[in-house]
Amino acid sequence: MDVPLWFALLVVGYLGIKLIRPPVWLVIVLLLGGYLLAGSVLAPALGTVLK
Repeated sequence: MDVPLWFALLVVGYLGIKLIRPPVWLVIVLLLGGYLLAGSVLAPALGTVLK
């Protein structure tokens, strides 16, 4: 099943806010930062480190 990245980020953000109740700005910063890092030059390096 192919899910668009923006939709997955939206669902994860919604569930994070509802279940853990962190500040909304923190969720937005983390999701936006992860999205930007995934499309950057550093993505292959981060992928090997996180595996």
